[in-house]
Amino acid sequence: MKSKIHKLNKNNRNAVSKKLTTIIVLFLTTLAYTQTTISGRVVDNKNQPIIGANVYLDGTYDGATTLEDGKFSFTTDEKGTQTLIISFLSYETKTIINDVSKLSNLQIKLREDVESLDAVILSAGTFEANDNSKVSVLKPLDVVTTASALGDFVGALQTLPGTSNVAEDGRLFVRGGNADETQIFIDGIRVFTPYTPTANNTPTRGRYSPFLFDGITFSTGGYSSEYGQALSSVLLLNTIDEPVQEKTDIGIMTVGAALGNTQKWEKSSLSFNVSYINLAPYLEVFEDRNEWQTPYQGAQGETVFRQKLNNGMLKFYAAFDTSKFKLTQEDINLEDGLDFKLNNNNFYLNTSYKGVLGNSWTMTTGLSYTYAKTEIGIITSDVNDTENSAHFKLKLKKRFNSRFKLSFGAEQFITDFDENFKDGTIDETYGFKNNITAAFTEADLIFSKNLALKIGLRADHSSIFNETNVAPRAALAYKTSKNGQFSLAYGNFFQNPNSSVLKFEQDLEAQKTSHYILNYQYVNNGKIFRAEAYRKDYDNLVKFDTQFENFDTNYTSSGDGYAQGVDLFWRDNTSIKNVDYWVSYSYLDTERDHRNFSTSAQPNFATNHNLSLVGKYWIDSWKSQVGLSYGFSSGRPYTNPNTNEFLGERTKSFNSLSVNWAYLLSPQKILYFSVNNVLGFKNINGYQYADTPDFNGQFNRRALTPAADQFFFVGFFWTISEDGKDNQLDNL
Repeated sequence: MKSKIHKLNKNNRNAVSKKLTTIIVLFLTTLAYTQTTISGRVVDNKNQPIIGANVYLDGTYDGATTLEDGKFSFTTDEKGTQTLIISFLSYETKTIINDVSKLSNLQIKLREDVESLDAVILSAGTFEANDNSKVSVLKPLDVVTTASALGDFVGALQTLPGTSNVAEDGRLFVRGGNADETQIFIDGIRVFTPYTPTANNTPTRGRYSPFLFDGITFSTGGYSSEYGQALSSVLLLNTIDEPVQEKTDIGIMTVGAALGNTQKWEKSSLSFNVSYINLAPYLEVFEDRNEWQTPYQGAQGETVFRQKLNNGMLKFYAAFDTSKFKLTQEDINLEDGLDFKLNNNNFYLNTSYKGVLGNSWTMTTGLSYTYAKTEIGIITSDVNDTENSAHFKLKLKKRFNSRFKLSFGAEQFITDFDENFKDGTIDETYGFKNNITAAFTEADLIFSKNLALKIGLRADHSSIFNETNVAPRAALAYKTSKNGQFSLAYGNFFQNPNSSVLKFEQDLEAQKTSHYILNYQYVNNGKIFRAEAYRKDYDNLVKFDTQFENFDTNYTSSGDGYAQGVDLFWRDNTSIKNVDYWVSYSYLDTERDHRNFSTSAQPNFATNHNLSLVGKYWIDSWKSQVGLSYGFSSGRPYTNPNTNEFLGERTKSFNSLSVNWAYLLSPQKILYFSVNNVLGFKNINGYQYADTPDFNGQFNRRALTPAADQFFFVGFFWTISEDGKDNQLDNL
């Protein structure tokens, strides 16, 4: 009986086991039938397979990697409409939304990522000095460690190609343009009075210290339609967005003292920098060719307040400076020399905001106000200038995708200039008011990471002339290899005459230039090579019929001219250990018929050949950085009244070798030395001729030389910071 029961139980167990096996097989079969296979092939724009691309359903763990033939295949339990994502480095991520049943045998083509590091950039006419730029010709550090610059950003930029050396002036002269043709912007907003005033034959300096800036863009032509009222060049200065830490900077120098401080909070920060310059002690030791009654004295103060908002950043920048001096300068026509005195006060206020509006829209806006008061005394004449200027700008930008961006905006320039002239019984007041309303638009089209186009249009309406000028602009860049690319740029640019003309005459036209630029750039492993050819055509330049602009001068807008040439630049900071150097060369061919010119000629501020060599060497054992800067310029034109040729003679070539040495006494204490023109070259900037001939019928002359052949500078700089390591090497 037991045997029969055992046998029955065994049969029952076998039957149950068979049923379970059948159920499991049926379940697995059903499960297999409920899964969907997703498959396809991924290729590039040349139909070549992409190996290793990631393909997956968004929000799941279902996915695969493409094989050598670009194919992929995987199964999923998901149903209905799903999102398939295909991504690979240096390519744009692709998204396919469809029912899973239709995601099989896909043919997927990925486009190159046009925002990758090796993508093409528009470089024609533009030099970047920015640690965050894809290609920086200069770094912010270079602006203040170049031996010849003496801490002035303008001095450092004069070592780049496209600039002409006008040693007695100190401003930027770009590609045959005079200094008034270059405009300077801080955080995108115009600076109306960027330079400190000086005496004749004495170089000026930029008003603003590099202490508060971390980005510089210097464009020698073909720049964006966003920027107007500049015939030749724009210089864009960007204040620091976010300081790294709180710190205090102290400077004691042979010419004065400086103090800077930065404070940080959770969503805001405040930086300021003040300095005082007095040349009296220096001139007691190193006399120059001037007879000083009151040596130059100046005080400057700057501050930046930054406030992070939910969707952007608000910046408030303010700068004030004051300067005065009194001296007597040699003059061939004045036995006792020319008495000159100056007192200047300048205030600049700038507020800017940049933020995200949503849906890929961004907004940039800002407002600046300038107040400048200058009192000048020339022998018995007193000239008092007062300028009130303002600039307001609003710019909107829409990023449709990585390949198409559109920006547009409007801006308003307002200038109110008054001058009072007194000399004996003469007491005249004159000036002008000028409002310029402008609108601009620009589109960025990125066809691939090898080809990009920027095209724009700008319109300026000047109330003083009651006319509107329309300026089209375009730039194209094509990447020829991994490290090299070509760029083309074209554009029209308009600018009203400056205050020295408009204060006497307003029945004129806006001056005009047309730029044509071809650029080649090669970047590889710390090495940069740039070659650029350009042509500029001038129209509507101001002409007048007296020696200088005056009350009784007749003015027209009938002048014209051209400038053309080649600029070369090479920088290398990797080939030689601890050595960084760059070389720039410019060839300039230019003629103008403007001002009081009797015929077309090369202006006296233009030089045919300009060469700069800058080198820096860090010496570990000395805890020092030593640098040198050599500048060469061919002779400048001048008119010899003893001949019949207008601007027909040339001065001798300009040469200057400057050296500097920064020695780290400790990580935060620096002793700094520099000497400009260390070899003492006797440079001549031009000649002044007598107003009347001598008894032989010859006009005598004197050479216009620098007030001093050399300048010596010694300073001690001390930084107190949170990390105990930060120093002012980037401010020297």
